[in-house]
Amino acid sequence: MNLPTGTLINTIAVIAGSTVGLLLQSRFPPKIREISFQGIGLCTLLIGMQMALQVQNILILIFSVLLGGALGVGLKLHDRFIQLGDTIKAKINMGNEKFTEGLITAFLLFCVGSLTIVGALEEGLNNDPSLIYTKSMLDGFSSMVLASTYGIGVLFAALPLLVFQSSITLSAEWLQPFLSEVVIDQMSATGGVIILGLGINLLEIKSLRITNMLPALFIVIILTLLTDNFF
Repeated sequence: MNLPTGTLINTIAVIAGSTVGLLLQSRFPPKIREISFQGIGLCTLLIGMQMALQVQNILILIFSVLLGGALGVGLKLHDRFIQLGDTIKAKINMGNEKFTEGLITAFLLFCVGSLTIVGALEEGLNNDPSLIYTKSMLDGFSSMVLASTYGIGVLFAALPLLVFQSSITLSAEWLQPFLSEVVIDQMSATGGVIILGLGINLLEIKSLRITNMLPALFIVIILTLLTDNFF
């Protein structure tokens, strides 16, 4: 079992980037902050498209997103995420109005991308954190821009990042038999659809409750495995 040193570096990068963003929050000229935020939104769309194009079976992706979204609505995931964020905000007595929005946005951006899954597995199986190091640089810069807009909620996203990504690394050997190349591609493509939704939210084109679609990431694994084994 390989220790998730890459994820530790990734977490530190997010904390450092968020801290810089918070310190510069009042010093960033509004137009610079706006164009930087729009740049993050556009890059998020690009990342989502690149991931979505890895799809191996478009029907599985469609069913996964539809079923995942319906399940998410049934479980009221979006409302539960909002409630959790508001609870944390109240516990730390934080008056930032965008705390919860920043926490959820940063969590999705840092934890749903293909580098999260592939990088964490690569470190767990081959003790190679190079992909996570690349992700750390991207997340560090993104967290700085997000924190300058959303505030301290982005900093708190470092905790679920640490837990989620390190869990994949530590359980990589157990997960390996279930995560074939096709399954990983399908997961990345499904995550890409969610990332596209996040980009749309960042650019304020439309407000999408994309947290309700998170179950699609698990449903796509099940559907892909069933298809590979029985069809």
